[in-house]
Amino acid sequence: MKTSWKMSLPTLALAALGACTASRDANGPRVPSFSRVGDDGSPGAVYVATNATAANEVLVFPRAGDGTLGAPSPFATGGKGSGGGLGNQGGVVLTQGHRWLLVVNAGSNEVSVFAVEPDGLELKDHRSSGGERPVSVTTFGGLVYVLNAGGVGNITGFRLSEHGRLRPLPRSTRPLSSTTAGAAQIAFSPHGGVLVVTEKATNTIDTYVVQDDGLTQGPQPQPSVGQTPFGFAFSRRGALVVSEAAGGPAGTSALSSYDVSERGKLAVVSPSVGTTQRASCWVVITSDSRFAYTTNTGSATISGYSVSPDGDLTLLAANGVSGTTGPGPIDMALSGGDRFLYTLNSGDGTISAFRVNADGGLMAQTGAAGLQAGANGLAAR
Repeated sequence: MKTSWKMSLPTLALAALGACTASRDANGPRVPSFSRVGDDGSPGAVYVATNATAANEVLVFPRAGDGTLGAPSPFATGGKGSGGGLGNQGGVVLTQGHRWLLVVNAGSNEVSVFAVEPDGLELKDHRSSGGERPVSVTTFGGLVYVLNAGGVGNITGFRLSEHGRLRPLPRSTRPLSSTTAGAAQIAFSPHGGVLVVTEKATNTIDTYVVQDDGLTQGPQPQPSVGQTPFGFAFSRRGALVVSEAAGGPAGTSALSSYDVSERGKLAVVSPSVGTTQRASCWVVITSDSRFAYTTNTGSATISGYSVSPDGDLTLLAANGVSGTTGPGPIDMALSGGDRFLYTLNSGDGTISAFRVNADGGLMAQTGAAGLQAGANGLAAR
């Protein structure tokens, strides 16, 4: 049965750390099928979680080969959302090969696993996250770790079976550097040997060394070179690129890059290369590691950077504006072999779409609208 697709347009409130936490839920008509994609410009899909308090859902937008998005279909996660901004990156994540989609349920303290199917998604499991208010999830091989930002905060591990079932990893729960960390994201390094967590409230980057049994040693708290470390991504060669929201004031946001040793030690490569914009939050890097992008939540823009093989960052546009989005851009995702870039805009319930040019420049395309307040997390293929 089809459901109506309505849009709510509350005024976007941006304030200091809140600039990166704003978020918007939607139901949409079901479409008949989705391609299983290739990275060659063929069709794919874009995934957004409604984060609704009554029942969290994943909206699947079919993506055409030219990057345009069709009407979404909703798939229930079996859990509940928080209804508001999570101040996070990585709440909706595709595994390598796009076989599974993992989603946090911040309102019911659970994580859901979907199989990516030709006709959308199939819910396979939803489990306790091992803590309160899960905001970010990451995978490497069959290993899954969840960042729980509520309560005292922790990271907790799981094994993901061939059938999409999550099995808790005994003794895997580890603390953050502080019980008031304001943690934003967790992710594995490219080779799976280190876990990284950003803490907004403490200006700290935690690292955990992953052992052969999947358990971790840590945390190893290290100071961020800039204020309010938020989202991050790794280049193919292992450079860690981290956004610095700097609390939100204009002209203070930046990206920094680090080298990460096998023992989790951070060495600064490019310190605080400014966006000239406001509240840089989410970060993505192209699969060839040539370009990095960050959403500037307070400026409704995207800043692009070139990334050298050693991880040095250089702003692509002198004014820091590679693309203009809807108000309050939060999550961001690349798809179609890095041909297309999408942002989830919390201020007006839209998704902005861009074609990524060979020089890293962005060309605006038709996106999508209709998301209600609270939507969180973005993944694409």
